[in-house]
Amino acid sequence: MQSLDPEELGRTTAERAVKMLLADYAPSGKFPIIIGNAFGGVIAFGGVIFHEACGHSLETTSVAKGASVFADKLETQIANSCLTAIDDGTIPNKWGSSTIDDEGSPTKRTVLIDKGVLKSFMIDKLGGMKICTPSTGSGRRQSYKFAPTSRMRNTFIDTGTDTIDDMISSVDFGLYAKKMGGGSVQPGTGEFNFSVSEGYLVEKGKVTKPVRGATLIGNGRDILKKISMISNDLEMAEGMCGSQSGSIPTCVGQPTIKVDEIVVGGRKKNA
Repeated sequence: MQSLDPEELGRTTAERAVKMLLADYAPSGKFPIIIGNAFGGVIAFGGVIFHEACGHSLETTSVAKGASVFADKLETQIANSCLTAIDDGTIPNKWGSSTIDDEGSPTKRTVLIDKGVLKSFMIDKLGGMKICTPSTGSGRRQSYKFAPTSRMRNTFIDTGTDTIDDMISSVDFGLYAKKMGGGSVQPGTGEFNFSVSEGYLVEKGKVTKPVRGATLIGNGRDILKKISMISNDLEMAEGMCGSQSGSIPTCVGQPTIKVDEIVVGGRKKNA
């Protein structure tokens, strides 16, 4: 992720704060939303939703136990055909990268979803034995105190061919969430809610005015099917992921995406 110098960061943050302070409240309902690749109080919305609501369900830690909704979905369409998702342990200088995993297997670039079709899980040696599939170099652990299990590395929604202008012009009424704020995900169900820290109303294919107080509510697995446009402006950010083999460094990311429909919680002005 490209860094800003302190002066530019301070100026940008102050301008955004004043803009949102004076903005009207966001409308509520179900409508299209364009979600930017910018990183706010949490890592990118689409990136963290994929990581939490879908990524953990693609690890053999869950799949081998039959505890994943994707356990029997290989070669099945689970997302819109425009979406490709990747877990890559080979990207130079990224937090989730390494030469070999914690079981001695070489790390790989694993295409999890190719044009909407589930192609692979993230597989450690024990999980691979259980599902009769070779390791993808995904065995990871915090330290020698933990047994390695299948874990994510650098996990992201891959770039697409659409532009932000095309996305905006395709929306009759909706929201442009340029920057996301904090939120929460229930990994077991995929249910999430995230706040929008910088949002704009989109009306008749144009960005019209800033709005505040919007919250995005939904289910990660459902959202995969509703992502209909993806741009080429992929951004990634670092974080720590906790699971049964401890806390490990990972990256998540996404380009700007368009979701055809999502529940937006807002409120009327003076409500």
